[in-house]
Amino acid sequence: MSTEPEQQYDASAGASEPAASGRREVKPPKASGVHFELGAKVPSATPAAQSGPEHVIEPVAYDAILLSGFGGPEGQDDVLPFLRNVTRGRGIPDERLEEVAHHYRRFGGVSPINDQNRLLRQALKSALAESGLDLSVYWGNRNWAPYLDEALASAANDGIRRMIAIPTSAYSSYSSCRQYREDWADALEASGTQGIMQIDKVRQFFSHPGFIQPFIEGVRDGIAAATQAGHDASRIEVLFSTHSIPTQDAELSGAGLFADVDGGGYAAQHLAVAEEVMATAAPGVSWQLVYQSRSGPPSQPWLEPDINDALESLEHRSAVLIVPLGFVSDHMEVIWDLDTEATETAARLGLWSLRTPTPGTHPAFVGALVDLVQERVSGRPVGQRANATSLGPWFDVCRPGCCANKRLGFSPAIAGLQP
Repeated sequence: MSTEPEQQYDASAGASEPAASGRREVKPPKASGVHFELGAKVPSATPAAQSGPEHVIEPVAYDAILLSGFGGPEGQDDVLPFLRNVTRGRGIPDERLEEVAHHYRRFGGVSPINDQNRLLRQALKSALAESGLDLSVYWGNRNWAPYLDEALASAANDGIRRMIAIPTSAYSSYSSCRQYREDWADALEASGTQGIMQIDKVRQFFSHPGFIQPFIEGVRDGIAAATQAGHDASRIEVLFSTHSIPTQDAELSGAGLFADVDGGGYAAQHLAVAEEVMATAAPGVSWQLVYQSRSGPPSQPWLEPDINDALESLEHRSAVLIVPLGFVSDHMEVIWDLDTEATETAARLGLWSLRTPTPGTHPAFVGALVDLVQERVSGRPVGQRANATSLGPWFDVCRPGCCANKRLGFSPAIAGLQP
């Protein structure tokens, strides 16, 4: 993709920023289609993944990693264009977007998510070097600069042809998995690398012990802090919080394996992680899975209970731990919905509260990301992969129709079997 010099990002270094006047405000358009190699069932995939196996056990020699973030504004002028990107195709007027914009504006129009990903990228580079994996790390965002297509254009210019993508989201749902796969398809077409670049993705990593370990430590430390503050374990409630999603989307998550579970695979995966955390860190302490950050119309069912409603409903509790189980770093949904709104609700109710850390750049989490790449580089058998939940290591190649969004309709996506 050709750009003016002042608009270019060094996506491989993650350090160079364009002048504010040259910042691109619009994410790439939706792809018109995808590219299949001859005989392949999975578009733009490496030969090992082209036939669509659930788990790829053939070694793959990747050239680089594509660290893929959600993106976030880095100044007041960025807020509305960023929110337009996030809500593209939904016809939401700017006046309604301003209702959400005030969350960002309260923090100077800056989301912490880009800085979090810069730190994660650097930590990942260091851990890769220590492990002996000689792979560059390119960073691109779905909804704000540096965009995914800019990262792919930079990689292609560097001679990269085979990448493994790491989305900064651990669970299965439209917004946390398939939408990344759609945006990779958009980026391939927009960057002119469709048919040139092959991109696989790591499995959803909710079950990896390295992702779970920071939450175990957070709950263990939080229980100790609550106890030291005078709260008996029988009066402590642990609230595992994740982003709410439309119920219809939740039912389509998880490759159709959880039709009998309220909230589908999305809820089942979170519950499996929470069970492991509590069994290890605080057996016997009461806990529940709650949701946050709902944004749909009142007429549309979303996963419940909302964390504030759950707090209002607590009985015989004097302390709460708020665990951001659905998030890998402290972005806006954490610092606003949890650190601001939920914490204020707890204080109003007279509850002692503590929000535990997200994985961020915890060494166990960074090590888990390296391990996820290593298992694909080496073609590690499923039975030898790191796993800490009853659900086992998740699929390497997304299954047909998994995490579809019926409201928005079909969009081209890579790293999975069609549709």
